[in-house]
Amino acid sequence: MTDSKIKLQMSDAIRQKLKEKHDISEEQVQACFLNRERGYLFDDREEHKTEPPTRWFIAEDDTGKLIKVCFIYFPEDRAFEIKTAYPPNETEIEIYKIAPQRASP
Repeated sequence: MTDSKIKLQMSDAIRQKLKEKHDISEEQVQACFLNRERGYLFDDREEHKTEPPTRWFIAEDDTGKLIKVCFIYFPEDRAFEIKTAYPPNETEIEIYKIAPQRASP
Protein backbone atom coordinates (compact mmCIF):
# COMPACT_ATOMS: atom_id res chain seq x y z
CA MET A 1 0.00 0.00 0.00
CA THR A 2 1.38 3.39 -0.95
CA ASP A 3 0.66 6.77 0.62
CA SER A 4 -1.51 7.71 -2.35
CA LYS A 5 -3.72 4.63 -2.13
CA ILE A 6 -6.14 3.65 0.62
CA LYS A 7 -7.07 -0.02 1.04
CA LEU A 8 -10.82 -0.03 0.42
CA GLN A 9 -13.14 -3.00 0.72
CA MET A 10 -16.53 -2.77 -0.90
CA SER A 11 -19.07 -5.48 -1.67
CA ASP A 12 -20.42 -5.75 -5.19
CA ALA A 13 -23.87 -4.82 -3.85
CA ILE A 14 -22.53 -1.60 -2.27
CA ARG A 15 -20.51 -0.77 -5.40
CA GLN A 16 -23.65 -1.19 -7.53
CA LYS A 17 -25.83 0.83 -5.13
CA LEU A 18 -23.34 3.71 -5.05
CA LYS A 19 -23.21 3.82 -8.83
CA GLU A 20 -26.92 3.40 -9.54
CA LYS A 21 -28.45 5.36 -6.66
CA HIS A 22 -25.82 8.04 -6.00
CA ASP A 23 -23.69 8.08 -9.19
CA ILE A 24 -20.53 7.58 -7.10
CA SER A 25 -17.63 5.32 -8.12
CA GLU A 26 -15.04 3.54 -6.00
CA GLU A 27 -12.44 5.93 -7.42
CA GLN A 28 -14.43 8.91 -6.13
CA VAL A 29 -14.57 7.34 -2.65
CA GLN A 30 -10.82 6.74 -2.82
CA ALA A 31 -10.29 10.40 -3.75
CA CYS A 32 -12.40 11.53 -0.79
CA PHE A 33 -10.10 9.66 1.61
CA LEU A 34 -7.06 11.29 0.03
CA ASN A 35 -8.65 14.76 -0.09
CA ARG A 36 -10.09 14.70 3.45
CA GLU A 37 -9.18 17.84 5.39
CA ARG A 38 -10.85 17.04 8.72
CA GLY A 39 -11.12 14.02 10.99
CA TYR A 40 -13.67 11.24 11.32
CA LEU A 41 -16.90 11.20 13.30
CA PHE A 42 -18.52 8.13 14.85
CA ASP A 43 -22.06 7.14 13.95
CA ASP A 44 -23.35 6.35 17.42
CA ARG A 45 -27.03 6.07 16.52
CA GLU A 46 -28.35 2.80 17.95
CA GLU A 47 -29.63 1.48 14.60
CA HIS A 48 -26.20 2.06 13.00
CA LYS A 49 -23.92 0.70 15.74
CA THR A 50 -21.34 -1.79 14.54
CA GLU A 51 -18.25 -3.48 15.95
CA PRO A 52 -15.81 -2.04 15.09
CA PRO A 53 -17.69 1.28 15.10
CA THR A 54 -18.94 2.99 11.96
CA ARG A 55 -17.12 6.24 11.20
CA TRP A 56 -17.85 8.92 8.65
CA PHE A 57 -16.49 12.06 7.06
CA ILE A 58 -17.33 14.52 4.30
CA ALA A 59 -14.83 15.44 1.61
CA GLU A 60 -14.61 16.41 -2.03
CA ASP A 61 -13.67 14.04 -4.80
CA ASP A 62 -11.19 15.18 -7.44
CA THR A 63 -13.93 17.06 -9.34
CA GLY A 64 -15.10 18.99 -6.28
CA LYS A 65 -18.20 16.87 -5.66
CA LEU A 66 -18.95 16.75 -1.92
CA ILE A 67 -19.46 13.18 -0.64
CA LYS A 68 -20.26 11.70 2.78
CA VAL A 69 -18.38 8.42 3.26
CA CYS A 70 -19.42 5.91 5.96
CA PHE A 71 -17.00 3.09 6.74
CA ILE A 72 -15.70 0.57 9.24
CA TYR A 73 -11.95 0.49 9.85
CA PHE A 74 -10.22 -2.86 10.41
CA PRO A 75 -6.82 -2.08 11.98
CA GLU A 76 -5.48 -5.64 11.64
CA ASP A 77 -5.81 -5.34 7.84
CA ARG A 78 -5.40 -1.56 7.69
CA ALA A 79 -8.53 -1.66 5.53
CA PHE A 80 -11.61 0.51 5.23
CA GLU A 81 -14.88 -1.31 4.54
CA ILE A 82 -17.22 1.10 2.81
CA LYS A 83 -20.80 0.95 4.05
CA THR A 84 -22.15 3.78 1.90
CA ALA A 85 -21.25 7.07 0.24
CA TYR A 86 -23.56 9.78 -1.03
CA PRO A 87 -23.92 13.56 -1.39
CA PRO A 88 -24.48 14.91 2.15
CA ASN A 89 -27.47 17.00 3.13
CA GLU A 90 -27.13 20.41 4.79
CA THR A 91 -27.66 19.01 8.30
CA GLU A 92 -24.84 16.50 7.85
CA ILE A 93 -22.55 19.21 6.51
CA GLU A 94 -23.26 21.44 9.53
CA ILE A 95 -22.73 18.57 12.00
CA TYR A 96 -19.41 17.74 10.36
CA LYS A 97 -18.25 21.37 10.47
CA ILE A 98 -18.86 21.87 14.19
CA ALA A 99 -18.33 18.44 15.79
CA PRO A 100 -15.09 17.47 17.55
CA GLN A 101 -13.24 15.00 15.34
CA ARG A 102 -10.72 12.19 15.50
CA ALA A 103 -7.74 12.51 13.23
CA SER A 104 -7.22 8.84 12.51
CA PRO A 105 -9.12 5.56 12.60
